[in-house]
Amino acid sequence: MCKTKKATDASEPRPVSSRSQRTRTSHSPGTQSSSLSHSAIPSSSNPASDLYTPSSSYTKATSSGTGTSISSRTSLSSLRESLPENPHIYHISEIRAATNNFLAKRYSSSSSASTAACWRCNLRGRDTVVFQRKFRHKIQTSQLKERLSVICRSHHMSIIKLLGASVSGDHIYLVYEFVEGSNLVDCLRNPRNPSFTVLSNWMSRMQIATDLAHGIDYVHNKTGLNLSIVHNHIKSSSIIVTEPSFNAKICHFGTAQLCGETEEEVAVETDTSKRETEIEEITEEANATSLRKLKRSDSGDRQFEGVRGYMSPEFRSSGVATQKSDVFSFGVVILELFSGEEALKYRFDKKTGNFVRTSLMDTAEAATAEGSDGLRRWIDRRLNDSFPVDVAQKLIRLALDCVHVDPDKRPDMGRVAGKISKLYLESKKWSDNVNIPTGISVSLAPR
Repeated sequence: MCKTKKATDASEPRPVSSRSQRTRTSHSPGTQSSSLSHSAIPSSSNPASDLYTPSSSYTKATSSGTGTSISSRTSLSSLRESLPENPHIYHISEIRAATNNFLAKRYSSSSSASTAACWRCNLRGRDTVVFQRKFRHKIQTSQLKERLSVICRSHHMSIIKLLGASVSGDHIYLVYEFVEGSNLVDCLRNPRNPSFTVLSNWMSRMQIATDLAHGIDYVHNKTGLNLSIVHNHIKSSSIIVTEPSFNAKICHFGTAQLCGETEEEVAVETDTSKRETEIEEITEEANATSLRKLKRSDSGDRQFEGVRGYMSPEFRSSGVATQKSDVFSFGVVILELFSGEEALKYRFDKKTGNFVRTSLMDTAEAATAEGSDGLRRWIDRRLNDSFPVDVAQKLIRLALDCVHVDPDKRPDMGRVAGKISKLYLESKKWSDNVNIPTGISVSLAPR
């Protein structure tokens, strides 16, 4: 690529003498900014130049004009790709065409709630996953667009990006970017080979726990938005694990706000005989809207979306999603991550002839009460008993605090993320000191 002399000079800043700088500044005020930018580059004789390390990408780039041009284009391109985009308002015809009028095979290997259908398809040249969900309450078109634009501006490496949405009738179609990987359920429990897991060492699971904690902390506290965001869909099947570093990415970000599942939007209904919900239907025409009434189930129980084992006690009773219920779900996922077991298990008791339910919270509390020996029996055996016991004890206690029955006694996700980061560093130090050889199935760590 040819470059003019001005372009070359701009990409190759060189220190200038104070005399030439004074002359240039005094003769032409228009060159003042140029001379100031040049003077900011330290010369080799300036002692302050020692503050600039050769490892800096900027220093490397300024060694040659060609290198600067290529490096700048590459960095700008990668920055542009990482920035959040404006939300896409997809026409329902686009969703229908991409999913073969919803007859295409559903994407079963991705995360999806029991009541949400999903398809992997191509929309506007991007590989996406489309989730179909029902509205929980009335939502205006302007309000939907406003929330969508706010949520799509959020960006975090541990959250799968929401690209846009489409509305038809009582359904909303949420379009997320497709991320290659497997959900945490498949990573922990492979039905074809129960004794195998890709998460075969302690650090791989600590990496997932750290990513998950910081992702939820971002959702709750660090989006920089004036909207109190609740996730409400935290479970092991909603976490995608990517290779090769086993990073975790959280699905369904923004679903609770766009479907009307949060505390500010869900009204507690006292009259079970009248269960009606109004939503706004966006028709095929852009300017035509109409209201239709949708009747809920006639059952006396409240109908809300949730997964057994991950729902907090207050969420089971009210159906109202809060940040504290997110903390509860996070605690269950952490217990599941390090035990390798399901959140809830049922076993048949031959003596009584009934099924007995066992929860991870109960088994974790019993294990911690027994001390290090009980905890070592509780931790996933596929880790080959190779993990820092003191870190594991602190981590399980933290998870048990998150699943406390009283929501007011559960910690904030900011505090949780800080503690898990500290435990990650302790685990990394332990891992570097132990340096476990591959192929050895015994514990080398001091107990």
